[in-house]
Amino acid sequence: MRPPLRAAAVLAVALTTTLVTTLLTGCGSGDDWSGEHPAPSALGTLGPGFTDPSAPPTPEATVTPRPGSWDGVHPSKNYRVVLLTEGDDKPTKALVKAVKDWAGAEDADLRTVVPDSPSDLIPAITRAMDMKPDLIVGAGNALIDPLMTVTPNHLAQHFLVIGAELPEPTHNVTAVNWTGASFRGEGLDTSSRYDEGSFTPERCAAAIRAGVAAVLTDVTGIVISLDAMA
Repeated sequence: MRPPLRAAAVLAVALTTTLVTTLLTGCGSGDDWSGEHPAPSALGTLGPGFTDPSAPPTPEATVTPRPGSWDGVHPSKNYRVVLLTEGDDKPTKALVKAVKDWAGAEDADLRTVVPDSPSDLIPAITRAMDMKPDLIVGAGNALIDPLMTVTPNHLAQHFLVIGAELPEPTHNVTAVNWTGASFRGEGLDTSSRYDEGSFTPERCAAAIRAGVAAVLTDVTGIVISLDAMA
């Protein structure tokens, strides 16, 4: 028996809705982050030379790991990361690309927050925290001063700053930098002169991988220098 026209129309709408939903979600996890999920863990271990196990780094210390000593560490499934970025300069763009490439390679669940204006910097950090990610990655020198204001008051949230550093990081803030990328905030001295050319694809890729490896293995509150890289 042919179904009534009304029933056929309802069926067509349902099928169309399913198709649209599938196209929108694509290959993603479909996770809207509204629910709880298992705490992230490190898959793999740090290689020799990342830090000295007999003398763990003290808070705010700078360590210079052996290149590649972070490559064996990967995040567990559905690692929730917010990329907080500000700036359209070449170094910031290079950092953003590195984070997105890393997330794709690791199948991390990455969302991006970009401030609307200079007055939106701190509200943007708040929006990122409200998403309750496992990690917030900051890319762009304009974010350093706002992060210095916010991070000490939210110690349960992990932050990773790449291509710069905070002058007095709390234990929840880890930074990765190198000679030419040591901005510490407006009006503060840096350990090296700012050099846009130092933000190579290789250094930016190493920055996100080394930083995430440190956070996942609880080596936090420090500055990781990539100066041992060639």
